Amino acid sequence: MRVKKLPLAAVALLAGLSLTACGGGSGDDAAGGDSSSAATGRPQADPGTDAASGGGSATGGAKAAGTSHGSANDSSGSGASSGADVSQGSDGGQISAGACKTENLAFDTAHGMGEGTLVVSMRNTSGDACALKGFPGIDIRSDEAGAPLSAERGAMTPPAVTLKSGDTTRFTLHYPPSRSGNSGVFINAVDVTPPNETHTQRLSVGFSIEAGADKPGLLVVDPVGAGKQ
Repeated sequence: MRVKKLPLAAVALLAGLSLTACGGGSGDDAAGGDSSSAATGRPQADPGTDAASGGGSATGGAKAAGTSHGSANDSSGSGASSGADVSQGSDGGQISAGACKTENLAFDTAHGMGEGTLVVSMRNTSGDACALKGFPGIDIRSDEAGAPLSAERGAMTPPAVTLKSGDTTRFTLHYPPSRSGNSGVFINAVDVTPPNETHTQRLSVGFSIEAGADKPGLLVVDPVGAGKQ
């Protein structure tokens, strides 16, 4: 008999209900919100994306594992050079005609200084300079659920940044960390779609989110290049 997987939001909700029935309570959420589901409206990443090995308990360090179709947004990022008036890359490469392509970016992850933050870095490996501006598409995935959960956009204004060849920019994903032991949902992969792109990179991660993470304001992504780089 086939086991039918529930959507990630439903898994988190059922975990919260189970915890409440036992008389326990979840810890303080990273942020409050309404009962409506959070979503960015971006198309979900192609399930054919190859997942990378790795993960681990909230340590980041995930490596990129493959590409597939995802969602597209505005372009931007932050690196050594800000703005688009750059004549050539750091290795002499000329500025590319468009935004940075997923296939020309090397991805990595690390957990931020605060609890409940995942920092995703993107390094330009194309040999030419390119630009990024906007919010990335983010879908978090769990083996415990059949459908991913999408992050909503934060309130920060996206900066315009040009990446020379070899430059790196970053963005931060904010999530409600699990503080209730086994009541949380373990996240083992994150699908990232750079701004102005339609191809997604799947990254292997390892952290747990609190039940009810589908509420507005709890799973939020900052624009590329915003904040301390």
